[in-house]
Amino acid sequence: MKTPLILGLSGYYHDSAACLVAGGRIVAAAQEERFTRIKHDAAFPARAVDFVLAEAGIKPGDVDYVVFYDKPLLKFDRLLETYLAYAPVGLPSFLQAMPLWLRTKVNLRREISRALGGPPRNRIAFCQHHESHAASAFYPSPFDDAAILTVDGVGEWDTAAISHGQGHRITVRQTQRFPHSLGLLYSALTSFCGFRVNSGEYKLMGLAPYGEPRFASVILEQLVDLKADGSLALDMSYFDYGAGRRMTGKKMEALFAGPPRLPESAITQREMDLAASIQQVTEEAMLRMARTAQKITGARKLCLAGGVALNCVANGKLARAGIFEEIYVPPAPGDAGGALGAALFVHHQLLNHPRTASGADPLRGARLGPAFDPASIRTGLDRQGLRYAHVPDEAELLRTVAAAIAGGQVVGWFQGRMEFGPRALGARSILADARDPAMQSKLNLRVKFRESFRPFAPAVLREDMAEYFDLTAESPYMMQVAAIRPELRRTPPAELAPCPRDPDLRRRLSVPRSTLPAVTHVDFSARVQSVDEARHGRFYRLLREFKRQTGSSVMINTSFNIRGEPLVCTPEDACRCFLATEMDLLVLEDCILRRNELSATGAADRARYVHHFALD
Repeated sequence: MKTPLILGLSGYYHDSAACLVAGGRIVAAAQEERFTRIKHDAAFPARAVDFVLAEAGIKPGDVDYVVFYDKPLLKFDRLLETYLAYAPVGLPSFLQAMPLWLRTKVNLRREISRALGGPPRNRIAFCQHHESHAASAFYPSPFDDAAILTVDGVGEWDTAAISHGQGHRITVRQTQRFPHSLGLLYSALTSFCGFRVNSGEYKLMGLAPYGEPRFASVILEQLVDLKADGSLALDMSYFDYGAGRRMTGKKMEALFAGPPRLPESAITQREMDLAASIQQVTEEAMLRMARTAQKITGARKLCLAGGVALNCVANGKLARAGIFEEIYVPPAPGDAGGALGAALFVHHQLLNHPRTASGADPLRGARLGPAFDPASIRTGLDRQGLRYAHVPDEAELLRTVAAAIAGGQVVGWFQGRMEFGPRALGARSILADARDPAMQSKLNLRVKFRESFRPFAPAVLREDMAEYFDLTAESPYMMQVAAIRPELRRTPPAELAPCPRDPDLRRRLSVPRSTLPAVTHVDFSARVQSVDEARHGRFYRLLREFKRQTGSSVMINTSFNIRGEPLVCTPEDACRCFLATEMDLLVLEDCILRRNELSATGAADRARYVHHFALD
């Protein structure tokens, strides 16, 4: 029997991606944004498709099935009904949206065929949105039987679903319907606090520890009726997203004593307290949904997906609640991961191919994107006249890089296949010493160019994780927040301790709270990545060398990009980012570039490289 080749697609709304599955094996997956350099690119994932097909050495006509991660006609039905319900208020939004829908999204089958170069011999299928999310979590998980909880803004009509995964089958057991949505509630508060919807939610989560949840009771009394089973009903008089104009209305302004915060304006205590409040409500809602999922399915394991599964603080609370023995969150639980889930759903659910859960990670550490040949990287660097050291001996390379990090330097780390999903996991990372009390501020302001209040995540050797964090289960995809071990915490002297409500967030965060100050948030928490050799290869060995030199198994691991840009994909992207920031070293496979050795002509060459650098 021929091995079925299945191309999964997501996009047209948010975070386009492509994934190729061959005989149930995930060959490659990548987000479109990495190639176009447009963050959260929602266009048809043409370049991502080109990549995954090239990785398999096939052409579009060789694909047996193309599957899209949701059902556009059902989504269109929901949009029409919603516009009619809010007429005539939603007319401007309706007139703006309909031409694109009528031109492309309604007839997505034709658009897919056209994008793939004409009518293919393959069949085109469409999954329901929450089926794709459920499949993206359950099929790569190590579980043969699990409850599956998928929570996001909205798919076609559903905003959350409880499913049951058994063997190679997924059964949807209960759903929550639009417009009542935990994800949209969180996004509405994200927008009200001055952050962008669909990209700023993680900023709101990072802001929450600075505040007090003094609005939580108001949210539960006025905005949302949260039931004991986790289902909810929003009071839509406070929200405007049904009319398609903005997330919140005038009643919200009256409820929270003033208009929404303007983007880039000063963050006040109100925003901090709103962040803490909606975070608390979200955690409680997820706990109630999880208890219901366990009751409905009887399962002892849980898989999480959907955009709300990116809330790693809530994931950590859920893991510690003990409702389930184990919890699995994939590296791309949002819309991009829907491409992967849709492809696996067709293979197992629709084509009825069996599945054997095992201890091996079918996602291979999320390293599913492009890799670049070291020889071609050196050729490109030579052509551009960039000075570098070629270090083919891995042990020497690791000793050099670990010593640089231990000496307070910031390293751009580019190794192997690019990660799939929003997190840098040791392939496209910026690395630094977590013990350095000045490093958090340095990285935010001089390297990442982002808000000073945002914490950084630690990467730690899997075998040493419990020595530093209150976390026992592995966290290879950085999807859980855990507390720093009590014995590592430090109480700042009274003269250094900032006021708990100090409006200067940088001052609050700059006070060392543990022996790992650069990764310890103000509430003694950290978003942890556990690193093992099977998944992470050379990155694991770098951490091990760092431990040999310093005695510490922990390093800062943040994404290799600057604010407003996607994670770097190519060596060109990495060089541009390196040259445009104050990183000290760039490691491109077996090449090391040092900032102070790049060019004899200094600033003029640096500016030229930033704008015109290109590798073959």
